Amino acid sequence: MLELYYSETCPYCRKVLDYFSEKGIDFDARDVGERRNYDRVMELGHIAQVPFLVDTSNNIHMYESDKIIDYVKNLNM
Repeated sequence: MLELYYSETCPYCRKVLDYFSEKGIDFDARDVGERRNYDRVMELGHIAQVPFLVDTSNNIHMYESDKIIDYVKNLNM
């Protein structure tokens, strides 16, 4: 399962969200404006930065919109 932590005002997050939408990628969107989502990013990644992807199936955590998109392109979904 993919979890994408994002902020509504972040253009890099919008880039990833648009890509996921365009490709029909199933994911859980988690707005860091909600304290529990922000706390989760800090717990897993230790940096207050978005977008932040968590692939729970492969135990992968990553930042950076281009890296996230490249990673998802290479998944067998």
